[in-house]
Amino acid sequence: MKKQINIGLLGAGTVGGGVILVLKQNAAAISHRVGVPVKIKKVYARHPEKATNLDPDLAVTDNVDELLNDPEIDIIVELMGREQPAKDYMTAALKAGKNVVTANKDVIAKFGNELLGEAAKQQKDFMFEAAVAGGIPIIRPLKACLAANNITSIMGIINGTTNYMLTKMLQNHEDFDKVLKEAQDKGYAESDPTADIGGLDAARKLVILASIAFNTRIDLKDVYVEGIEKINIRDIEYAQELGYVIKLLGIAKNDPKTGISVRVHPTMLPMNHPLATVNDVYNAIYVTGDIVGETMFFGKGAGRMPTASAVCSDIIECSRNILHDCNGRIGCTCYEEKHLCSIENIYSPSYIRLLVQDKPGVLAAIASAFGSQNVSLNNVIQKKKVGNLAEIVVITYGVSEYNLRMAETTLNGLPVVEKISNVIRVEDNTLE
Repeated sequence: MKKQINIGLLGAGTVGGGVILVLKQNAAAISHRVGVPVKIKKVYARHPEKATNLDPDLAVTDNVDELLNDPEIDIIVELMGREQPAKDYMTAALKAGKNVVTANKDVIAKFGNELLGEAAKQQKDFMFEAAVAGGIPIIRPLKACLAANNITSIMGIINGTTNYMLTKMLQNHEDFDKVLKEAQDKGYAESDPTADIGGLDAARKLVILASIAFNTRIDLKDVYVEGIEKINIRDIEYAQELGYVIKLLGIAKNDPKTGISVRVHPTMLPMNHPLATVNDVYNAIYVTGDIVGETMFFGKGAGRMPTASAVCSDIIECSRNILHDCNGRIGCTCYEEKHLCSIENIYSPSYIRLLVQDKPGVLAAIASAFGSQNVSLNNVIQKKKVGNLAEIVVITYGVSEYNLRMAETTLNGLPVVEKISNVIRVEDNTLE
């Protein structure tokens, strides 16, 4: 039996630094839980002081081959971020017969199938618990704890930046630009926030979750993506008045009739839904299985220490596997090819906010336009005016995306309709 598990750490930035701290701070407990000490043998870093400031005893190099080619290193922990050269380094590590732990959602979403295939070939572990939702355990629960279930749906708040922004818009009645600047000032949003507010960050995470949950490979191009850029304080206020809150959700559903749908977009949720009360930078993932029913995983979805917690959990699990010579026990779960549902066939209620001429007969014309495309209306509100125009809000019953878009086209062709200000999907079982 090995007397020590040796780690090669790629990257000593925010999360890498967190891993250094956790392995140092909890060294005794981790050693007891694994059975032998777990230590970082060498760190690959462009700025060596980031590692040595946290632990002066660490060996640091700027030559990655010193880690990849070291036969004494058992686990390569990749925390550099971005696709390249991270992907190449992980591939090289697996081919060299090393286990790999990573938090790199970009690489997993795009190249996960390839890397898991190489890991299976080498009979090594390739673990990525920290790639989705930071410190919240979700990858292992989907692969192991819920393995007896057929997962029917996943809905998640999996981007803390947008959740923080929407929370502040609701609580403080502040507009989009103001809360975005506040998020940037506090470090929750990047100087270029496009990936967050545009929904791409959440889409990458949803690709990973849906692929595991439904046992079929989902590509990023399969995900319908909308961001929160069009969300207006008016939408926030109308949602509240109607008994909803707006969240940017990743939604994946496995419908036996229409297939698998995977989408990221702003969503109106009833206030009594468990996800509706998840605020600020917190994340939550709501999973429904045919056996277990409804479950929710909640916690901090980002940050140095929460993410380091997930990385170190993978290190501990991988170390145990090394000691018992059983690496590669749980590999790629994408063993099926399932039908994907096109966005046009996705079915849900919707919220539509319009600006129309303020005169008799307008509501009848709008109702007729919806009816011509088989869209049934649950609620119509006309309370505000914008200049000399009336603002109307409509909540529909369940409607296909195709019929909704046809209704939008019909509405845009009406002389009385000046503008369709926004369209937001609604997740409400009472309207389906």
